Amino acid sequence: MQKDGRVLYLTESKDENLYWNIPIANTTVILLGTGTSITQAAMRMLASAGVLVGFCGGGGTPLFSGCEIEWLTPQSEYRPTEYIQGWLKFWFDDAQRLAVGKAFQQARIEYIRRVWDKDRELKAENIFIDDSAIANALDSYANNIESAEKVGDLLQREALLAKQLYRYAAKTTQQSEFTRDHQATDLANGFLNHGNYLAYGLAATTLWVLGIPHGFAVMHGKTRRGALVFDVADLVKDAIILPWAFISAKEKTSEQEFRQQCLQKFTEHKALDFMFEQVKQQALRETQP
Repeated sequence: MQKDGRVLYLTESKDENLYWNIPIANTTVILLGTGTSITQAAMRMLASAGVLVGFCGGGGTPLFSGCEIEWLTPQSEYRPTEYIQGWLKFWFDDAQRLAVGKAFQQARIEYIRRVWDKDRELKAENIFIDDSAIANALDSYANNIESAEKVGDLLQREALLAKQLYRYAAKTTQQSEFTRDHQATDLANGFLNHGNYLAYGLAATTLWVLGIPHGFAVMHGKTRRGALVFDVADLVKDAIILPWAFISAKEKTSEQEFRQQCLQKFTEHKALDFMFEQVKQQALRETQP
């Protein structure tokens, strides 16, 4: 709400109201989670300060595919256009787009290695980055990425890596009968679906803040709405969502507990920062003539 020329966040309780001042001059994005509302006067002040306002699920990311983040973008904004212009410089060239797809996949592998090597809780669950099956799968995929001649080759090799990761996580958590099925009702598949949507929420936030439309994908179908969201979410899904989906299924945790675990791990391993770094790096890459 707006009060005394400032934008405030108000929480109401039976005994007292609590106000927090939001420094709009130093704010880029505000995400409004479940149960929040905003006044017209506050929206006017935020727009005049060039602040993006988004509506999302709790924890800064949506739960369901139908619950996409919605944005209110200041129409008088003068955000830098370097990222969308840099993205479009390479996007219409098939070879350049493939090169960015390869770079994303290499970054994905490095992020898995970094997170699994650092995370003590994963090690406590017997998930190790130096396990021979995982090490060989990642090394083989890293080598095969560079030899891919088209996006279809990259997608085939990605699908093979995903199967190997699923097999390893399922075996480690004593769920060897697992089969990946988006429509299945078992806990592991349900948690994978749920967790993936959390990653999509972070990816959508990254792209909107940088001003890159979701349709300019580098790997997922060019005609698929929101495909770039899936490309960017893939940077962190295997490192965080995949192992915790299987661990949570083994421990039979609730949906809410799984969600909180994922959000905590996103923060702990700076998943959003990593997405921003990778997208900005590729947007500003030097394209070949």
